[in-house]
Amino acid sequence: MSASSLKLRMMIVTALFAAIIGVLAQVTIPLPLVPITGQTLAIGLAATILGWRYGTLSILLYLALGAIGVPVFAQMSAGVGILFGPTGGYLFSFIPTALCIGLYLEKTSFNLKNAIIANIIGMFISLLLGTVWLKYIAELSWGAAFASGVAPFLIVGLIKAVLAAWIGIMVRQRLASANLLYA
Repeated sequence: MSASSLKLRMMIVTALFAAIIGVLAQVTIPLPLVPITGQTLAIGLAATILGWRYGTLSILLYLALGAIGVPVFAQMSAGVGILFGPTGGYLFSFIPTALCIGLYLEKTSFNLKNAIIANIIGMFISLLLGTVWLKYIAELSWGAAFASGVAPFLIVGLIKAVLAAWIGIMVRQRLASANLLYA
């Protein structure tokens, strides 16, 4: 397979993951300030399957789609106002999250143990950056920001991190064996 053909396949898979993130964003459990969503599961999947470069590109495409008005954010929302509202820190945190997950896996190896470690690190990156943003945008105390932005997400986040690792490694192996992915 030629390099340009493989690059085209990777760009298609990257766009597909931006769409998957948008679909999983609609799986929500509403909470007062920040809902629990399927976005972070999708971010972990994108980075675990695609690696840092294409995983991060899929996040950037997802954010760009939402910014221009395509309703891909949680609860079918969109627009720049969402990016700079209380949940914006979580949305922007997806960029370094995908970058770190993908880099960790590319520097070690794409196996289940490393994917679990990488996705747990990614979960904490999202929670940290999102909570700092939430604290300042919503003018909360650190305690209130932690109570709204971290505490409700720890157990669910760990479950999603393990799921993203397990499903991600399995799908990555299958896509690579089908020549749909850089191995």
